[in-house]
Amino acid sequence: MFTGIVEEVGRVRAVAPVENGVRLSIGATRVLDGLQPGDSIAVDGVCQTVVSIDEGGFDVVAIGTTLSRTTLGEFQPGRPVNLERALAFGGRIGGHFVSGHVDGVGTVLSVEHHGEHRRIDIRMPEDVAEVTVLHGSITIDGVSMTVNALPDRDVVQIAVIPYTWEHTTLSRLAPGSRVNLEGDLLGRFVVHYLKRSAASGVEG
Repeated sequence: MFTGIVEEVGRVRAVAPVENGVRLSIGATRVLDGLQPGDSIAVDGVCQTVVSIDEGGFDVVAIGTTLSRTTLGEFQPGRPVNLERALAFGGRIGGHFVSGHVDGVGTVLSVEHHGEHRRIDIRMPEDVAEVTVLHGSITIDGVSMTVNALPDRDVVQIAVIPYTWEHTTLSRLAPGSRVNLEGDLLGRFVVHYLKRSAASGVEG
């Protein structure tokens, strides 16, 4: 479990093919504190298991299923990535509950400068759109954001403040960029419950 508050922007050091996946080597510093092999870590919002650690970073192995459902299969050396260690119980939750299980990949439609902040419009897949509500939560490449507007049924708009712009990889986004999206966790459970109830004929 994560919060969507990025701790550090790391950088992909190497990408190596392995059986049914790829091994990603990520350069990092801050998130290495207390990190152990076997720990979970969010890489651009994708929950991965740390398989090895060295003084300059860590490695994870992304399997075929993950590569097909996220942007990890597009990673190349030098790419910046948002990093967050798993939530420690008892700590403050500054964002919202994030599972690290990506619901789908979205496409950036526009990035516009409005005063001190940026507005980013993103086209969502149906699985994300159905749990996204105005002023609710959405996770974009591991960054916890509030829904600023819903210009269309499958389009979400976020407003990025300068601090988030400067301390995450959202600043690299441009029209056409693909991003990992995770819909609101509570909204997902509500929609799932309603669908099951409707299918079984149970009135809510």
